[in-house]
Amino acid sequence: MITAKWLAGHHELIGVTLGTLFGFLARVVMLRSDYRQYPAYPHGKIIHLALGLIAGALGAVAVPALMNKDYTAITFLSLAAQQFREVRNMERGTLTAIDHQELVPRGATYIEGIAVVFEGRNYLSIATALIVSFAATIIGWIWGVLLGIVCIAIVLRFMKGKTIKDIAEVSFAPVKAENASVTVGPVYMMNVGLESDLEIIRKQAIGFILTPVSDDAKVTLSNLGLRQAILHDLSTRLGVYRDDGEPALLPMAKLDLDTGALGVLLLPREHGMEKALKAMRDVPLLESAVRRPTKANKTKGEPAHG
Repeated sequence: MITAKWLAGHHELIGVTLGTLFGFLARVVMLRSDYRQYPAYPHGKIIHLALGLIAGALGAVAVPALMNKDYTAITFLSLAAQQFREVRNMERGTLTAIDHQELVPRGATYIEGIAVVFEGRNYLSIATALIVSFAATIIGWIWGVLLGIVCIAIVLRFMKGKTIKDIAEVSFAPVKAENASVTVGPVYMMNVGLESDLEIIRKQAIGFILTPVSDDAKVTLSNLGLRQAILHDLSTRLGVYRDDGEPALLPMAKLDLDTGALGVLLLPREHGMEKALKAMRDVPLLESAVRRPTKANKTKGEPAHG
């Protein structure tokens, strides 16, 4: 039977147990299969859950080890960091390999963003385990549980990044396919030679105009990786009316060079306007695509600080 005396005499064991539990739980809540369906299969999830358990255990064990002046615990944390970098490389390699089989590829920028997220979430698991283990060992197990709940809430907040609606106003635009030219609103998209392809575009295509809300947003929307991510996300959620070897039916995103607006041409399987609008607004904003030139211009001429 667990008594107050037993709890007082086993505070390090309780700290390690709670730290490992909450570190693993943090990884569990961050591992979700959404419409992108990655990771979708049991074995893919098992890999990430196992790494989450390892991350939680390493973070939890580090606290009593350091309290007992066993400074080799830092070495184990550095080895864990190396392993999680390998996770990033593994995800990058896997997604790059399967990207060639997509009708509308993710693109290198999107893949790198996903790989970074998988690595970063393991570090969040370690941090959660460290905090919970420290609180439970030094202060008491109740504080460990309370801080664990707070850490889980913070972790869930980190999962919610910015989307396209944060940098651009999204609206539908008419698609015109006349005289071999295809336009979305004022944006010229491409030249199509076959009348049969033009007829498919007239029947199936929908167009969007993304109007940037700031000068920084203009530069961000011009990023080719972000544009490819938009096309992939929309094609995943709405379907795509094309097959391999049909370049004229490939979704496209091109800039209006005068205004910085982005025109998007899509041939979806589903034509629900509300669903399409929501899908566009919910496309994740890639961290590596974000640019802030206005901030750089404001500080131009100021001495650099290392």
